[in-house]
Amino acid sequence: MTDKLLSLDEVCKMLDKPEVTVKRYARESLLPSIEKDGKLMFPEASVHQYMSIEKRLKK
Repeated sequence: MTDKLLSLDEVCKMLDKPEVTVKRYARESLLPSIEKDGKLMFPEASVHQYMSIEKRLKK
């Protein structure tokens, strides 16, 4: 089963972060991403994993 890919816009909404921040996370390998058809895409499982880590760090 392949992981669903999320668009940059979807990830920005999920993380409540601006595009520039999510792009930086991708560039710095904090959030895995791939380029598909010229667009930055993010594996859904990786986004959920990031959200889980971020939530634990905020405690």
